[in-house]
Amino acid sequence: MSNPFVRIVEPLDPKQPQKKFFNLSKLEDVRYACLPFSIRVLLEAAVRNCDEFLVKKGDVENILNWKVMQHKNVEVPFKPARVILQDFTGVPAVVDFAAMRDAVKKLGGDPEKINPICPADLVIDHSIQVDFNRRSDSLQKNQDLEFERNKERFEFLKWGSQAFKNMRIVPPGSGIIHQVNLEYLARVVMDQDGYYYPDSVVGTDSHTTMIDGLGVLGWGVGGIEAEAVMLGQPISMVLPEVVGYKLLGNPQPLVTSTDIVLTITKHLRQVGVVGKFVEFFGPGVAQLSIADRATIANMCPEYGATAAYFPVDDISIGYLIQTGRDKEKVTCTKKYLEAVGMLRDFKNSSQDPDFTQVVELDLHTVVPCCSGPKRPQDKVAVSDMKKDFETCLGAKQGFKGFQIAPDRHNSTVKFTFEGCDFELSHGSVVIAAITSCTNTSNPSVMLGAGLLAKKAVEAGLAVKPYIKTSLSPGSGVVTYYLRESGVMSYLSQLGFDVVGYGCMTCIGNSGPLPEPVVEAITQGDLVAVGVLSGNRNFEGRVHPNTRANYLASPPLVIAYAIAGTVRIDFEKEPLGINASGKKIFLKDIWPTRSEIQAVERQFVIPGMFKEVYQKIETVNKSWNALDAPSDKLYTWNPKSTYIKSPPFFDGLTLALQTPKTIEDAYVLLSFGDSVTTDHISPAGNIARNSPAARYLTSRGLTPREFNSYGSRRGNDAVMARGTFANIRLVNKFVDKQGPQTVHFPSGETLDVFDAAERYKQAGHPLIVLAGKEYGAGSSRDWAAKGPFLLGVKAVLAESYERIHRSNLVGMGVIPLQYLPGEDAGTLGLTGRERYTIVIPEKLKPQMNIQIKLDTGKTFQAIMRFDTDVELTYFHNGGILNYMIRKMAS
Repeated sequence: MSNPFVRIVEPLDPKQPQKKFFNLSKLEDVRYACLPFSIRVLLEAAVRNCDEFLVKKGDVENILNWKVMQHKNVEVPFKPARVILQDFTGVPAVVDFAAMRDAVKKLGGDPEKINPICPADLVIDHSIQVDFNRRSDSLQKNQDLEFERNKERFEFLKWGSQAFKNMRIVPPGSGIIHQVNLEYLARVVMDQDGYYYPDSVVGTDSHTTMIDGLGVLGWGVGGIEAEAVMLGQPISMVLPEVVGYKLLGNPQPLVTSTDIVLTITKHLRQVGVVGKFVEFFGPGVAQLSIADRATIANMCPEYGATAAYFPVDDISIGYLIQTGRDKEKVTCTKKYLEAVGMLRDFKNSSQDPDFTQVVELDLHTVVPCCSGPKRPQDKVAVSDMKKDFETCLGAKQGFKGFQIAPDRHNSTVKFTFEGCDFELSHGSVVIAAITSCTNTSNPSVMLGAGLLAKKAVEAGLAVKPYIKTSLSPGSGVVTYYLRESGVMSYLSQLGFDVVGYGCMTCIGNSGPLPEPVVEAITQGDLVAVGVLSGNRNFEGRVHPNTRANYLASPPLVIAYAIAGTVRIDFEKEPLGINASGKKIFLKDIWPTRSEIQAVERQFVIPGMFKEVYQKIETVNKSWNALDAPSDKLYTWNPKSTYIKSPPFFDGLTLALQTPKTIEDAYVLLSFGDSVTTDHISPAGNIARNSPAARYLTSRGLTPREFNSYGSRRGNDAVMARGTFANIRLVNKFVDKQGPQTVHFPSGETLDVFDAAERYKQAGHPLIVLAGKEYGAGSSRDWAAKGPFLLGVKAVLAESYERIHRSNLVGMGVIPLQYLPGEDAGTLGLTGRERYTIVIPEKLKPQMNIQIKLDTGKTFQAIMRFDTDVELTYFHNGGILNYMIRKMAS
């Protein structure tokens, strides 16, 4: 390394003289010690990978004066140590790689240059669904059906693992990507290529931030951006602001980490942290386990930050040992962190960094809570749940309203299930799922749920049989300690059998509800409820028949399942009455923190982690039996409805095309605030009356074979038709929810895809109008690819969520932002105008450009290309086009 600001010091371990490490702290400037720990990791990675960075960008002052430099839009070329992917985003990434090899070959280059340089791990966790539950063989039957549905996709991924070097596939049935990363894949400190340096990661799932809880700097990026990183391209990012989140005090005995994270989510949404890092500090952090910290870091996308970082401390080092990591490597990890001044003592305030802004939370003020009914940031104290839900019933349609007429608030519908009579009403729980990486990685809440189940069964309580209950752990370790601690049988008795190892209900793979339940909900137009221990509850995500969905801790999921409704005040009303006529209240069966901790100390041990993870890549016999082709170029099957060569690179030449002004564009859709990537590109079931369903039917498939949108992300024909296909879509051009819009030339109301096709055939470009937080939620690249294929050239919004804006850039779709204080309302925009977006010859980051309407009105908007690198991608028509040209030349 020639960089004068990087010191390569003596080896940490005399037995390994070749192992040295980078040490920016040797700059011997007191300002370095004041930097947030997350910025130190970011800069270590930037310096390690981009030798010219410091000199090129104005010497070492760029590091030490980071609060000044962030306002000057200084770019940091961040190259993470690793990339992680899951199958819903991994399949389209491998499809793109295969298509890029074809494109490079056509342009006269070496196709095998399209190969990951940065190591990548792909965990298959998004494909399994809750088709079977409440039976002892649910796990096996769901896994069998998963392979039956997804065999073609899995064969394709296995081809990718053989065709591309540096790509490891973790087979289905192994766990959830972020939990596997936390318990197994994460290194904390890398010891590769003869050097020690901080572990860092980007992933194609927005909840990649979970690993920040272990002190590994990581965040979610779009699949398009991840592909570029895998090919050796750095992520160019503006030096971020860092909000210091100070934790004080101790949690109350009945409070779980889920309650803490839901409280933080609401708080930080109010603070406003989009595009910023959040770093946790203060004595309260020392009261949290790594699992607790990971829970908080996991929901970082829900409060909008880029990263939610917990620096490494002695508790982190203890976790590495608890999870069975190699002890010698753990020793070297600690030595390295001490040597570079990055081992944190949260009780020592003299180590507190200098932050852009500081906010505080006293953990003692946190109360048991849920979030919903339609957004993760809408926290509701459990004590207020009954009143809040009843208020939502009558409130105007919106994030906290269903607009049910007052005379229908107490409507009931009787139905028969398995020979017994039952009754549903507004607020009835029909789905209760212990699911997602957010909570199933945390032994305290999982064992808490198990102990609550034990006490509930012993008290004579049960869950009504029509409620769809499920338990989908994030790894096999969870089942291991639930079984060894003796609580698994009680969970099963309440219906919470293990149904699979994957995301399942959390991502909408909740499977079907019993037909009598669906008929009752439909007949009464009921606001039925899903309660899940997940991280997202956006409209239309969990299940089409649950209009209200609440995020809750695993113990509360069980409590609401037993109660059968969210219209209950746990303080005053019993969960149920047992066979002896005794009223059983929640407080009677809620386990204490000391009870949970005693069981955790006894049963969550290193041997479990070692046993589960030493066979993780070989344990799935169905995966091992898959036969995949060995060719370096993929042979596309024209009959496939899962894997299809995408049209992104059709007609691509080595010569750049000058970006042109977008003339007389129609508005395809006009939205309000908080349009999520689930609205733009849903992951769940394919509705039988949708354009995607019509396409699949024309290819000879029956509805039973449709599978989900998420599983078909390797086929652009399905995904283009699935763009804006969410049944809860609210488009201002149409007076009801649904995936439709107005085709203005004809005045007809059509499915969004059909309208876009008409515009495309007539040669009309399209734009989308939106409000605040456009693109919130998952990192799915199809939320940018889909609009691109529909002919959308630009989006004009009040603000963007970070990952989605990056994805739009990656596809060459222009993200435009209203000037401060302006929006569609202040400008008098109806969306029925035609828009000319003037693209100047010379572009610069975040410049203002002119928009002309056919009405004669003109206004300006900010072109949200934030860095010079993003402008380079735009001139190439997208990041993948740029990489193809780079490899081909």
